[in-house]
Amino acid sequence: MAALLSLSSPTPTRTSSAVHHHPSSPFKGNVRNFKANPSFVFPSSVRITDKTGTKQRAPLIVLNKAYADSSSSSIQAASGISSFRFRLNNLGPQPGSTKKAKRKGRGHSAGQGGSCGFGMRGQKSRSGPGVRKGFEGGQMPLYRRIPKLRGIAGGMHAGLPKYVPVNLKDVEDAGFQEGEEVSLESLKKKGLINPSGRERRLPLKILGDGELSVKLSFKARAFSASAKEKLEAAGCSLMVLPGRKKWVKPSVAKNLARAAEYFAKKNAAAAESADPSS
Repeated sequence: MAALLSLSSPTPTRTSSAVHHHPSSPFKGNVRNFKANPSFVFPSSVRITDKTGTKQRAPLIVLNKAYADSSSSSIQAASGISSFRFRLNNLGPQPGSTKKAKRKGRGHSAGQGGSCGFGMRGQKSRSGPGVRKGFEGGQMPLYRRIPKLRGIAGGMHAGLPKYVPVNLKDVEDAGFQEGEEVSLESLKKKGLINPSGRERRLPLKILGDGELSVKLSFKARAFSASAKEKLEAAGCSLMVLPGRKKWVKPSVAKNLARAAEYFAKKNAAAAESADPSS
């Protein structure tokens, strides 16, 4: 709230009835004090220097903007108030806002008794750091009782993208000609995608938002169901690129190969027995 700040003259003068003095209640920083009264007089909190060079403290009067527009001139004329510019050399704290710090451990004269409020026995009365944060007397503390969530729910990679997505409408706007190949490299050359950081190692996935009017050959790791349906209807050729194989120990890889060979023979024998013509 905009307010006109002004100072009274060093010499005591009579103020008009519109100015309300509250010398017994210092300002507590509540803006509501300005709503009811046209002005508010603070205790002496501003240092000024008169023409003779002597420093004095004068009461601070704050006028509301609504009253300042209409009656500030009459109030200043009646009370002898003159506007004063605030600077760092004439500002001072409000009376009672600053006080001396407690001097603990300095005997009875400091005002806290012989133990200065810490008692006579126990860990907290000794010198040093005392009890660490989170300590609960030896029982299982709260930070160890609650369940832990390692990273993102579902794993550290649950919230990270797994593909570089491209919609069909973006491929249509890129200006591919009939029969051209749409792959991760061709999309980079067209400037349609510019992966950086972790995304440079991600494969391509085609999404089905939009329509495609030309026949193209797509090479991607994955296709959404809608994109696959639209591309097959448009006569485009689709190639699903194989993913990166997960590393396994040589012994595990050997067992997997044996299992694949066993099930291949079993499926072939079942197919021969099911075909009576053979």
